[in-house]
Amino acid sequence: QAQLAESGGGLVQSGGSLRLSCRGSGFTLEYNTIGWFRQTPGKEREVVACISSSDSSTYYADSVKGRFTISRDNAKNTVYLQMNSLKPEDTAVYYCAAGTSRIITRTRAVDYWGQGTQVTVSS
Repeated sequence: QAQLAESGGGLVQSGGSLRLSCRGSGFTLEYNTIGWFRQTPGKEREVVACISSSDSSTYYADSVKGRFTISRDNAKNTVYLQMNSLKPEDTAVYYCAAGTSRIITRTRAVDYWGQGTQVTVSS
């Protein structure tokens, strides 16, 4: 059974860093486009970043460009989201997602979701 498992969330002060990990089991992440989404109460889930399966090209939401970096470690079947210069508005539950589209920017393009990990940035 294909599953995604996130880790690395937590509480950090404004300006700090965190690295989220998304580990796949039951399928190979290298052959899927992997995205990171986030959601806060009362708001829709929004894409943060994604990395394509075909050429590892990346996409970032404007709000995180220059601060977040998505990367793969195929040997570990893991995708990372390095988050630097964190702001209070980055506080959310972060979800890992997998799909077959070249770029995943909408939830309807997602085939598999992780369970989510909480990121809280204090001011």
